[in-house]
Amino acid sequence: MSSLAATLGITPDAHPLKDAFLKWQCRVRQMSMRDNEGRPDEAIMPDVILNGQSEPLGAIITVLNKSPGYSLTAELNHMSAKTNDPAQRRENAIRFLSSTYYQKHREFSDILTATFPPASPGAAQIRTAQTCRLAFDAYNQRFDLHCKVWRLVGRNPLCQATIAHNKLFNPTLPPDTDVLGFEPDWSASSADPELTR
Repeated sequence: MSSLAATLGITPDAHPLKDAFLKWQCRVRQMSMRDNEGRPDEAIMPDVILNGQSEPLGAIITVLNKSPGYSLTAELNHMSAKTNDPAQRRENAIRFLSSTYYQKHREFSDILTATFPPASPGAAQIRTAQTCRLAFDAYNQRFDLHCKVWRLVGRNPLCQATIAHNKLFNPTLPPDTDVLGFEPDWSASSADPELTR
């Protein structure tokens, strides 16, 4: 498998499953923002299954980030800096993310990210495993993504985007929050039912 999407040049890999997954994720995330006030559900919170395990380690909240060429991290950071009122910050974020943010699936990286508390035992287990399966199951659709796991450092654009996104919903996010990246191997992943382009 390649390295963190060719070190964030983000590969033009046109695998049909990747395309179908990103379309689905954009749709369910826009629905979450518009209909559920941004609260994550099973479409955004996959079970993490470590290799050799039959039971999930648990569910994680994933972030779908724009590819670096389409990044809106500066805008997300500006929204956070504009107000100290958490309710207003959340309201602004929901308005921004529910409008056109998720409309063009090709602007997004297929590398999902998730934040973990500092020194999280779960994050340590996932990092040690180096690979895992993310099982999404919602709205009569299932995706099983076999992923390589990366620990993202602060200068990584996907790490920066993830922190910026999560601070809009959790202003008390600790500065030493761990961010993991999950890079799917599309040839080893599956959907049920299969989605078409």
